[in-house]
Amino acid sequence: MDDAKTTMAPPVFLVESPEPPKPHKDCDVCGVLVGERAEAARAGDWSKVTDVNVEIGRHRGGRRRGCDCGLSGLGSRPYLTV
Repeated sequence: MDDAKTTMAPPVFLVESPEPPKPHKDCDVCGVLVGERAEAARAGDWSKVTDVNVEIGRHRGGRRRGCDCGLSGLGSRPYLTV
């Protein structure tokens, strides 16, 4: 037998992970979503973390604008009330 290497190399990261969207401090909806994101992260559900990040970003109207919180942009969860 030969001594061939049989283990996998470590993963290669081509780009850094994007910074998660920042919630508006006075927005109750953003607060609820941040709680969901933290719970998903504790459970190791990174797909849900990503989904909630997208929802926060859409709720806020994009990364460059703050949340005006007329509760617009709730995306697929219009039932989320505060």
